[in-house]
Amino acid sequence: MQRSIKLILLAGLLTMQALTVQAADKKAMAREAKEVTRELLKELSGALKKALAESGPDGAITVCRDTAPELANALSLRTGWKIGRVSLKPRNPMIGQPDAWEQTILQEFDEAATGGADAGKLVVSEVVSEPAGDYFRFMKALPVKPLCLTCHGSEQHISDSVQQTLTREYPHDKATGYYAGQIRGAVTIKRRLDPTN
Repeated sequence: MQRSIKLILLAGLLTMQALTVQAADKKAMAREAKEVTRELLKELSGALKKALAESGPDGAITVCRDTAPELANALSLRTGWKIGRVSLKPRNPMIGQPDAWEQTILQEFDEAATGGADAGKLVVSEVVSEPAGDYFRFMKALPVKPLCLTCHGSEQHISDSVQQTLTREYPHDKATGYYAGQIRGAVTIKRRLDPTN
């Protein structure tokens, strides 16, 4: 009897230690995910500012269409995270359509921003079980800033030239009609957890 109690206590202690290690690993992954997201947004912001200065909003459309996915892919290869941008109203549904988990988080972000939360500070990280295994997932909201209205605002904010370019480049565009402070979408990143953890 004493031996089985000792074994139960030992098993409980090992489980608690494993949970503590997992919690520490998850915190480390959350920090890493925030840093990867920050790096992507910094690079994308720099490319957008350069394009706007050199060729105006039409150049910015090219950055979002071509450069943003290239930056995300390069960062994914370098870091081991799967990185992308998603929206409930994607401009390009081929690469911006959220999965079920992302849809739920985007809706929560929208509700929080509507309720007065600072849209720029909205982040979520958690472990999600998927058919292929367990993943550490992270999302950071992308709020609409005044400059974003040039390509994502209402008809009054989007020039005829930009509207023509958007119609040509994105025939299925849903990413207009926003106002400053709304949630435009989110950076989403994930990494599969080691099944032995």
